[in-house]
Parts: sequence; structure tokens; C-alpha cells
Amino acid sequence: MKFKYLTSSVMFFRHNRDMRAERLLAVLMLLKTHGRMTAAQLATELDVSERTVLRDIDALSLSGVPVYAERGRHGGFALLPGYRTDLSGLTLDEARSLVAGTGRIDSPALTSAMRKVAASLPEQFRESAVRAAQRILVRPEGFVSEPPRMDALAPVQQAVFDGRRIRMHYRSRQAESARERIVDPVGLIVARDVWYLVADSDGGERIYRVSRMSDVEILDEPARRSPDVDLEAIWQRRRESFRSNFEPVEVVIECAAKDSTRIPAPPTVLDDAELARGDRVRLRLDFGDRRFAVRALWLLALEFPYVVVEPDWVRDEIANAARRQADSKSAEG
Repeated sequence: MKFKYLTSSVMFFRHNRDMRAERLLAVLMLLKTHGRMTAAQLATELDVSERTVLRDIDALSLSGVPVYAERGRHGGFALLPGYRTDLSGLTLDEARSLVAGTGRIDSPALTSAMRKVAASLPEQFRESAVRAAQRILVRPEGFVSEPPRMDALAPVQQAVFDGRRIRMHYRSRQAESARERIVDPVGLIVARDVWYLVADSDGGERIYRVSRMSDVEILDEPARRSPDVDLEAIWQRRRESFRSNFEPVEVVIECAAKDSTRIPAPPTVLDDAELARGDRVRLRLDFGDRRFAVRALWLLALEFPYVVVEPDWVRDEIANAARRQADSKSAEG
């Protein structure tokens, strides 16, 4: 039992030591990049207290790093001009975040990696790069909506990199509850800020939305997958397959001229000499797929009367919808 406690203490000490070494390196990189920073600025950047920053500055000085303090209104800490260091090496997580493009905007690994990249730039480029970075801010959330929970992303990334199988709970769009699945991760794809996992499941290729995953567990089993992968080819193939489900539809309707302005999307007015002499117009409406066309036209029918000229199947679908609604109201009565 004593040995167990001793082992835990040693591991805790090593963890704290590694964390401090990483933080000291971060302080050095920040000073090298920005030139001069106050204790408050460093504390905010590193998410620690000012007291911790002052201890780190002392530690750097004792280790021979020429860092000095400037007093006054515009004072702070800085490195002696011309000081150079080769301590800007990237850790494995940082290198993955940069090279593989898998670092989240708010991930510590990506932040640390970018700090080291900035510090390693030649002097003549660094100032310009830092000024440019100050002009751009990328945030994962909007003014109202919050970004989706991505608790599953870190273990999924690790499983992809290490080639390990995962057990997870996944809730598809149609399902009311999540189901447990065991899959073989193949790769990750980011499309318009949405993360997708490409995986083999039951001998077939599947794509899972990471934000719908929960309780991800990395198993001690190698993933059954090909040693090589072409994610671009997989994405294009799956995207074309998905888009093929959406068949564009052109619908021609006839309605009162005064009602044509109530259509949300501007329609195409069709020439018709006979209609032009009266108060009615013939319009062409373009829809992305059949289901959306029927749904949108049904809602439009609740706004004003019109006649579907073509195609016939749209007219039949709307008539069926009206019949179902009438039957439902009769049953309620």
C-alpha cells in the first residue's frame, strides 16, 4: 500500500514538473514574440496567477535566460535584445495539431504550437505576422448559438492516430436515443466546422458526426483498417451519394398577380399572353429536392389560393396532404 502511495506521489511530482517546464517555455516564447509583457498580460495568456508568473520569471533568470524587468507605466518583462534560443521545438500533440489540421480553435495544443511558430519566425517577419494575427479573431461560437459539445473529439482523434478501435454511444438524427457501437476509426474530416469520423463498422464504410458521439472508449484492440487512406476520395464519394438523394424540381403554378409578391423566393414569371390580359400570372418555382418542394408548396397553400399547373405528381401530393388534414380534423370533431 505504501508503495502505491509513493508511486502516485512520484507521478504527481513528474506531472507538475512537466507542466511547469511547458509553462516556462511558454513564458519565453511569449516574451520573444511580443517583446515586452506585463505580469498581468502573461497571467491572462497562460491562465495562471500573477504570483505564478513572477516565480516563473525568477526561475528563468536563475537558469541563465536574460530576462529583465522595466518599471514604470509602460514597463514589464522583456528579453535582452539579440537573445536567441532553440527551445521552440514542438511536442507531438502540437505537431499533430498543426500538420494534421486537427487542432480545435480553442485547444491548448494548437495555441501552444502557434506561439512557438511565431517565436521561431525570423525577426524581419515576426512583427508583421503578429500584427496580422491581431487583426483576425476566429471563434467557434456565434452571437446567439453555442458551438456543439465536442467532448468526444479528443479520444476520437487519439484513436485515429494510434489505430485503435473505439466503443461509443451514437445518436443518429432519426433515433430518439443513442446506441452503443464498436467501430474501427479510419480518419477525420472537417467540413464547414463540422467534424466527421470515417470508420469501418460491420465490414462497411460509415461516416459519423463527432458531435453526436458520447462515452467514447479507446479499446486495447488494433483498428481493422487499410494502412493507406484517401480521405479526399472518400469525402467526394460520400458527398455525391448524399447529394444524389436531392433531385431538383421545377414547379409551375398559376395564381393572382397580387399574390405573387407573397412568395418568399423570387419566382420566374412565365410569358402567357392570355394571362397577361387578366389579373393572373404563371410562375416557375425552383426547389432543391422533391420533399422540400411538396412541403414548401403546402405551406404556400395556407397563405393564398393557387393552382399547380405541372408536374402532376406535385398536384397529387398537395391534394393528398389536404385530404389527410381534413380527415384529421373530422376525427378530432
